[in-house]
Amino acid sequence: MDWILDLLRTLLIFGGALMILVFIHELGHFLAAKLFGMRVERFSIGFPPRIWGFQKGDTDYCIGATPLGGYVKISGMIDESMDTEHLDEEPEPWEFRSKPVWQRIIVITAGVIFNMILAFVIYFGMTLSLGQQVLPLDEVEGMYVPETSILHEIGFKTGDQLVGVNGKEVSYFHDLIAASEITVGNLSYIIEREGQQMSIDVAPGYLDSLQSRGFISPELMLPSMISSVQMGTPAENAGLKPGDRLIAANGQELKYWVQLVETIKGAGEPIDFRIQRGDSVFATTILPDQETKTIGIAAPSASMLGYERIDYGFFESIQAGASKTAEQTVGIVQGFSRMISGDISVRQNLGGPIAIASYTRDATDAAGWVGFWEITALLSITLAILNILPIPVLDGGHLVFLLYEGITRREPSEKVKMAAQQIGFFLMIALFIFVMFNDAFKYFGF
Repeated sequence: MDWILDLLRTLLIFGGALMILVFIHELGHFLAAKLFGMRVERFSIGFPPRIWGFQKGDTDYCIGATPLGGYVKISGMIDESMDTEHLDEEPEPWEFRSKPVWQRIIVITAGVIFNMILAFVIYFGMTLSLGQQVLPLDEVEGMYVPETSILHEIGFKTGDQLVGVNGKEVSYFHDLIAASEITVGNLSYIIEREGQQMSIDVAPGYLDSLQSRGFISPELMLPSMISSVQMGTPAENAGLKPGDRLIAANGQELKYWVQLVETIKGAGEPIDFRIQRGDSVFATTILPDQETKTIGIAAPSASMLGYERIDYGFFESIQAGASKTAEQTVGIVQGFSRMISGDISVRQNLGGPIAIASYTRDATDAAGWVGFWEITALLSITLAILNILPIPVLDGGHLVFLLYEGITRREPSEKVKMAAQQIGFFLMIALFIFVMFNDAFKYFGF
């Protein structure tokens, strides 16, 4: 029963995000068409068969039974409906085909533009209302690098102080893992080790492992400090208090929380700890609970690590929203190019509806509505980029024909357009089948 409720919840969250994205995209086409006096025959969220709707003026506003997209049917336009009945008649003033090329280009690209605007509005609104939690790098005492981690394989060592990425120094942690940075062709990090700066290159072969094996995270920088102590646990019995910092275990220096956790989990006997409390240092011996492999302490809070909140005014939020939108756009484009070049695996990194639904739910579970809107903005940018690709059926395919017409002053024949639409349709069906099977293999082990 629980898995059914979990599935329904996932579908509701994903469906909500998808409805927003599709509605905004199609609204762009609809408003642009209306602006230039084109007749819109149908505004549909979802693909046929039609399950509900109403007629207002010339337009049928409806919801389709297949909730994986939507479309705006504009009179006189060859689109995914493959409608050719109008070709035997003279163009009417309200038809798409009778309008100047520049107007048709605006109508075709309006959906993509609206998706980008949506992402900007989300980032702007979140920045204005919530500000931004940042981790200044000068507040961090290096990081812990487990010997089994991908970071150790790349060349990082425990105690390395992160300074910059891709040849430039940065001030905050989030700049190190920005999408536009980690998807570049020659990813590298500037670190400070034993007072000397050096650069560590990340070979393309590691990029596929970053998601599955983890990468640089604030968790690796947490100090071995206690934020709370659970009652009735070995830690309370030993007299530990919130704010204490465990600085050594069995004579070995401790600096990081992950390092402390590994030490406790690997212990089968009492551990001799040295504890720093304010300006004093004392020793105590603690036997971890052998069933849970814990001693009853909680990780340091964000404030203990050094996180700060930056509040933005209205105009600063506009700039921050635009920068975030641009950063994510560059990251997605570079990510696609890395897949095309073979630097990263298409199978591991290209997701379909199942993967997207899972990511959307996970983001919402992790950060509530903030996570939901973050992933919705990211998906909106992704949808815009995919739609502008020069593939027939997509907006980018229509745009190619319009650019050809604008440059040559000669419209492609309707037969060519129809053939291209059919080819594009089958390509999209093939891609959809691929990503569905790929998702099934990744998530269900088929």
